[in-house]
Amino acid sequence: MRVFFELLKREFALFWNNSVLRILFIGAPIMYGVLLGYVYNKGKVTDLPIVVVDKDQSKMSKKALQMMEDNEVLTISALLPNEDNLTRTALEKEAVCMVIIPEGFEKGVLTKKYPEITTIVNTANVLTANYASTALQVCLGTLKVGVQLETLRKQGVPENLLMSQYEPFKTTFIKKNNRSTNYMYFLWPGILATVLQQVLMLGLALSFASEFENGTFKFLVNKTSSTFKLIMVKVIPYLIMSFGIWLIYWLFTWWFKIPFYENLGTLTLAAGLFVLSVCFIGILVSLLIPSQLKATEVLMVIATPSFILSGFTWPLSQMPEWIQYIASIIPLTHFLPIFRVLIIENGPTDLIYPYVQNLLIITAVGFVLSYVALAYKKESCKRKRLL
Repeated sequence: MRVFFELLKREFALFWNNSVLRILFIGAPIMYGVLLGYVYNKGKVTDLPIVVVDKDQSKMSKKALQMMEDNEVLTISALLPNEDNLTRTALEKEAVCMVIIPEGFEKGVLTKKYPEITTIVNTANVLTANYASTALQVCLGTLKVGVQLETLRKQGVPENLLMSQYEPFKTTFIKKNNRSTNYMYFLWPGILATVLQQVLMLGLALSFASEFENGTFKFLVNKTSSTFKLIMVKVIPYLIMSFGIWLIYWLFTWWFKIPFYENLGTLTLAAGLFVLSVCFIGILVSLLIPSQLKATEVLMVIATPSFILSGFTWPLSQMPEWIQYIASIIPLTHFLPIFRVLIIENGPTDLIYPYVQNLLIITAVGFVLSYVALAYKKESCKRKRLL
């Protein structure tokens, strides 16, 4: 055990003496956590600019304008009397939508000629376009209901029959899990898990590759004959440091007032398994590609698209099957659903078992392949020494 702890101490020293790796592994999670935390701190999109053309200038059109202004998602950045320079104005104001209220709108409504309000949605940014168009549908739909109810009242329909005649059945929508549709609750943790996976892979890419390049691998072989100990010497420091990063992430949830309190113990255990699976992938690539630069490049190729392939923001079921197979070997694909079930949805633990099983498989396969590769490298080193 004394030799094992000496090698652990050496590994920590190698890590600390590598300023680039130190800044990358410790600095990147903290920097991204703070930076993205403040980027998404507002949580939801509000005050999106829209341009309105009011050709009618009537009491009813002004009521529509007031309803748009009262909606927290929208703000009228320009109000025009006609469509002259509409496109230019919309570009200048960075408008998400253009709303055109036709001339004779109020008169057409009152005489049942069904006038049409035209809404042009700028879908250059799908997120803001969806928010704005949904908010406009709510505003104009509410106005439509109000006009229809008022018409029925003027026709002498009794108040107790009014709603039943207009509304034959009721619909209730209940938001559950992130009821405020806070974008930060949804996206921020997923990105931080991606950052953790990326820095782990980049750090472990150097683990054995640096020993091969610096000619110090034979020193490790002389120190211990245990292949298992050599692997764990490289993995344990990153497990310990990852737990420190996990604590920092937890403190960030308090700083940004994110209500992630339930199932934290279970999630921490799952996160440990996630880190272990990532470490073995990094170790394996570092053994198979004994060049720091090339090993780093390979793991960057694996880590960079992992968030997109994980199915966290875009469902895996909507991707081609061959992409789903690629995604299934990336640990992040299985960890993010665990996070979603335990923290966002506050679901029972048994629902995460399939994802935990997949992480265990990746961990076991990664360890076995790393063990075989390292044993082969050790034997090759011993043979060269005998020659």
